[in-house]
Amino acid sequence: MEDWNGFISGATTSGEAEEGEVVAHWRPGEPVSPQHVLWLNSYTDEFLCSPEDNIYNVNFSRFKIRDLSSGTVILDIKKHCSTEIQDIIQHDTSRSIQYHFSPAFLALKEIGATLEFTVGSKALNRFRLIERHFFRNLLLKTFDFEIGFCIPHSRNTCEHIYCLPDLEPDIVEEMIASPFETRSDSFYFVNNNLIMHHKAEYSFSPQREVDTLSE
Repeated sequence: MEDWNGFISGATTSGEAEEGEVVAHWRPGEPVSPQHVLWLNSYTDEFLCSPEDNIYNVNFSRFKIRDLSSGTVILDIKKHCSTEIQDIIQHDTSRSIQYHFSPAFLALKEIGATLEFTVGSKALNRFRLIERHFFRNLLLKTFDFEIGFCIPHSRNTCEHIYCLPDLEPDIVEEMIASPFETRSDSFYFVNNNLIMHHKAEYSFSPQREVDTLSE
């Protein structure tokens, strides 16, 4: 897995995924709509679109998370990009990422997520992100955020503030004891057309000490 993945967040819901079809009234090869991904009842096994679907050349360059209570920056990932915005469809080979957070992350209440990205020669209309978080088959949270309109050849920065869900203590313990079994899908839409799909896995286990002893 690569060390970058686009991430943004908005309003939340939580609850357990319902039994039934993974995506109602949808077949492989058909267009993926926002309604389809909202019906997902589990983390996806495959990507629901290809890198070539990003015809708007949306390119994420930075993602930062801060704890709103203390102001502490928890994560700050920067991607080296050209200073010139090039209108070239980039084949995104870093659509999956693993995040390592401490157990204390699960006790946070409010987080600010700052995202920086560039846009190619085509304007973005109704740019929207839907993000689904699961622990195993339990739906933890859904983020649904309307980013809106972005002009062509632009650099954009936005911070979104959201509340983390209240989790039962036994679920928190299981999440800490089960690295990377907490996962998320990030679906990016323009005019209700899916243009990007990113995946993430999360570990909340205490960081292990590095064994420096050589054999």
